[in-house]
Amino acid sequence: MNILLFGKNGQVGWELQRALAPLGNLTALDRHSTEHGGDLNNLEGIAATLAAIAPDVIVNAAAYTAVDKAAEADLADRINHQAVAVMAQAAKQSGALLIHYSTDYVFNGSGSTPWVEADAPAPLSVYGQTKWAGEQAIIASGCAHLIFRTSWVYAARGNNFAKTMLRLAAEREQLNVINDQIGAPTAASLISDVTAHAIRAIRHNPDLAGVYHLAAAGETSWHHYAEFVIHTARAQGQALKVNSINPIPSSQYPTPAQRPHNSRLNTHKIKAAFGITLPHWQAGVARMLEEIKTP
Repeated sequence: MNILLFGKNGQVGWELQRALAPLGNLTALDRHSTEHGGDLNNLEGIAATLAAIAPDVIVNAAAYTAVDKAAEADLADRINHQAVAVMAQAAKQSGALLIHYSTDYVFNGSGSTPWVEADAPAPLSVYGQTKWAGEQAIIASGCAHLIFRTSWVYAARGNNFAKTMLRLAAEREQLNVINDQIGAPTAASLISDVTAHAIRAIRHNPDLAGVYHLAAAGETSWHHYAEFVIHTARAQGQALKVNSINPIPSSQYPTPAQRPHNSRLNTHKIKAAFGITLPHWQAGVARMLEEIKTP
């Protein structure tokens, strides 16, 4: 089985290199790759790469994720929508399976009930709109696909919320953290392991194709997430200056793009379809903190 991975150096892409390697011959690209083009901003280059490699499985872990840069709407659309449409058309023509990652930002973040796959998208931001357009392009193409919507992704590699909190906690005595946005921190390693499991399963049962919500179990606010990170880091021996973590509403921390208040994702469908258990978010975060802790 030939597998082509786009976005190899992102948080999910880095973990996918590990998880996908046992499944077959893996070609992993990023936007700097030269032998084969991996820059999703270059639609002709992506089409040429797909034609040259002729993969059995296409895994797209690349995306435009600068949520607050609404001025770059055209670039976001090209990467999150148009490039994905190129992949989908190639997959349809060749019979390849397309794996794509989407986001809870396709929803408007209202209410408190976890979103199910059949809920109507109503994105609040350019990022969410372009990710939803990418989903639609895949479905419209008629290619075999797995679309995984996830949220609050983190990894030991790269920047993430937990690392930011630890840096600030070492510098400041007080932190103000939003407490009215709710979701589940989800490890890139979990997403990647589930992806590998799903690829094996769908090759035996093509009827498993479709859209799935993929997130760790449980839910929390950014404020409680920060409290857990700092409490766990201290228990692991890190010396931190902070002595107060204050909850604040989103209105006290305005951003150019509106964030969903409700990022909860219902994962019943993916657990039933693939026979998996999704661990609680705290387990993955604690493991990540062990990985990044300094002596």
